[in-house]
Amino acid sequence: MLMNTELSCLQHYFPELDGEKTNKLLALAEGYREWNAKVNLVSRTDLENLAERHLLHSLSLTLFFKFEPFTEIMDLGTGGGFPGLPLAIMFPESNFLLVDSIGKKIRVVEDLAGRLNLKNVRVMNARAETVQESFDFVITRAVAPAADLVKWTRGKFATHYSHSLKNGILAWKGGDLREELKAIQKLRPRVFHLKDHLGEPFFETKQIVHIPMV
Repeated sequence: MLMNTELSCLQHYFPELDGEKTNKLLALAEGYREWNAKVNLVSRTDLENLAERHLLHSLSLTLFFKFEPFTEIMDLGTGGGFPGLPLAIMFPESNFLLVDSIGKKIRVVEDLAGRLNLKNVRVMNARAETVQESFDFVITRAVAPAADLVKWTRGKFATHYSHSLKNGILAWKGGDLREELKAIQKLRPRVFHLKDHLGEPFFETKQIVHIPMV
């Protein structure tokens, strides 16, 4: 039943998905359930709603924005690999570095990326601010305030850009962000409301915030 739910969810919102990407996303969900029984990465409720709360939530970005080939992306605080792994499957010509300071989570991500043969994924057990590389985008579903995300990633962005959005942070967030975004208003963050693209109640208060950093 869970596999059917995930498949119907993907087919509904992403009818253009080819068989290889679909199979990898379904295999990711299955591998995540296997690991969660050992490591307890997410709650039982989240696991029962894996298609909606993790796959679809991660892929929601692609409903209004696409990464160009050769884009360099860091997933800050990747946890069990979201949103990095689903997006790496969706954009095989972009490069993803998935970073987390918790070793057991990175071991899960490394195993799943290996199972799925994701050649465009690297993993690193580290704090994001210690990473000495430059990126086009930093993506994150971490709960840290926007001001902290800006502080941790300052100086890590390529100065040239080739997307409709400037290089910067793409942060998956929920709730009322007005006070939080006041702290970084000089950077002119832009908020994308997921309810504009997804009909499920879960997404009613979910947003992706773009913070330009170049």
